[in-house]
Order: sequence, then structure tokens, then C-alpha cells
Amino acid sequence: MSVRMLINALIFLVLCECMMLEAQLQVGFYDNSCSMAEFIVRQEVTNAFLRNKGVAAGLVRMHFHDCFVRGCDGSVLIDSTATNSAEKDSPANNPSLRGFKVIDSAKARLESVCEGVVSCADIVAFAARDSVVITGGLGYEVPAGRRDGRISLASETRSLPPPTLDVDQLTQNFRSMGLTQEEMVTLSGAHTIGRSHCLAFRNRLYSFNSTTSQDPSLDLSYAAQLKQQCPEGSTDASLVVPMNPVSPGTTDEYYYTDILANRGLFTSDQTLLTDPTTAIQVLQNARFPFLWKSKFASAMAKMGQIGVLTGTAGEIRANCRVINS
Repeated sequence: MSVRMLINALIFLVLCECMMLEAQLQVGFYDNSCSMAEFIVRQEVTNAFLRNKGVAAGLVRMHFHDCFVRGCDGSVLIDSTATNSAEKDSPANNPSLRGFKVIDSAKARLESVCEGVVSCADIVAFAARDSVVITGGLGYEVPAGRRDGRISLASETRSLPPPTLDVDQLTQNFRSMGLTQEEMVTLSGAHTIGRSHCLAFRNRLYSFNSTTSQDPSLDLSYAAQLKQQCPEGSTDASLVVPMNPVSPGTTDEYYYTDILANRGLFTSDQTLLTDPTTAIQVLQNARFPFLWKSKFASAMAKMGQIGVLTGTAGEIRANCRVINS
């Protein structure tokens, strides 16, 4: 066999492997084995949302934080033990990540009707999609068939992008996950819903750098408002502010409108204006909200396929918080 033929054969094998992975994740995966799966998850998300509208943002963020650490394998749900500190207890997730009880409720109902069938990782993916829809975003099909991982390490959450990254660092972080720069800008729009603890951005208000205490890119009136909500020297770790003050419970374009007005809450939000390409995308997303919602739905579906376990890999956890014995 010639070198060229060998190379072509290897390429063919790689392509086949990728196609098999995509085929193992499929829309309607539970149609025959647990036909009510997506309906049950949607019901639990809706019930939780009616009690606390903030849970939707928590579930979207949970999916993101799950997929960016070991892939979309439900490892973010695993509880810490006496001998292991799990992802959910890392500073990146605790105390800010929420929505775990929604996943628990959905899993309990699913186990009662389809024992050992629906993975926790798929429940998280379904719940994130339903949260986007219930807050005004566009729906999208979620290919399913993920398996649950058996490892969860707090130390591995360093792959999550902190709110201090600049546009180049963000681009690199997302590319390492197989996502483009445009998809990074698109997915950053998830910050249109939810809240942030003051600790995540207080450096922009009081200790920006050695020459200035306040981030000069931050709108002055917005900075003053944030200082009232997050007083200097406060030790109250529970203080929170809305990510998007205009419509914190709605998936809409105002996240991008805020950035254009220098009212992005995080450094990682406002930095999108510092690069000509991403700045144009911010402007387009602000001006054409339906286009952004369409791109957001597509990017969420793509993100949900990062590093998935399929086939016989991993397991189907009986309890999302604990690996099977």
C-alpha cells in the first residue's frame, strides 16, 4: 500500500469515527425506550421556573459548566465525598451554580417510569434548552444519547473561562472546546439572563489595576449603581446583581445593547468591543435579535456535543449526585 493510500485510509477511519459519534447522539433518542423523557424534564423546568424564575439562567449555566469540563457528561452534578472535592464545590461553581434540585426531581420521575434509561447528562442538556425557551429564546432539537461520567474533580474546573479574560483569551478557550470565535460571542449572550455575585466583578469597581481603581471602560453611571449594590469592603458573599438590568429574566438582545453602552458587567463581556471582528458581531446581535437567537440555538446544540460519552462508555447514573457502585 502506498503512503498516499495509507493516509487516505487513515483519514477515512477518522471521518467514520466522527460520523459514528454524531450518529450515536440523535434527536429522538428516547422515542422508543422512554418516550416521555423530554416532556418530563420540560415539566420539571416549568414547575421550578414558576417558583423561581432565576432557575432558568442557572440551568443554562449548568450545561455550559458541565460541557467545558470533561465534556457534557453530567460530572458537574456529582457530589463531593470525604476523599474527593467535586466540580460543583470549586470556586467557579460554588456558591453561584444552581438548579441541581430541578435535575434531581426530573431524574427521580424518570427513574420511576424508565429505570436506568435516561442519563443525567441528557437531562441537563434538555433542561438548558427548555430554560432558553421559557425565557423567550428559540427552541432547538437536542440530540441525545449521552452517557454519564464517573469522575468529577474540582481541580479541573480551571478549563472554565473566568470573568476576567480578554477577547483573545476567550477565543482561545472556546476554540480549545471546538467552538469558533463567533460562537463564543453568540454564547456569551447567555449573560442576558441571570445574576452575578459581586465578588465576580468587584475588581472593576475598586481595584482595577495599579494606576486606577475603577475600570475606565465601565460606564460611569452604571459603575455608580453597581457600587451602591456592591459596597466597598463588604464581606457579604451573598450580594448579587442582575447580569442584564433591563430584562434579567428574558433571553433577548439587551446583553449586546449593554455592551455597546459600556455596561457589560464582566471584563469578559466588555472585552468583546476591543476586537474589530467581535465588535461587529456585538453590533449585529444587538440590531438583529432574531438572527442572534437563531445563532444562539445552533451554538447551544453544538456545545451540547462537546466530549460526549456514548455507546458503552460511562454509565447511566441512578442518582445524578452519586456514581453507580
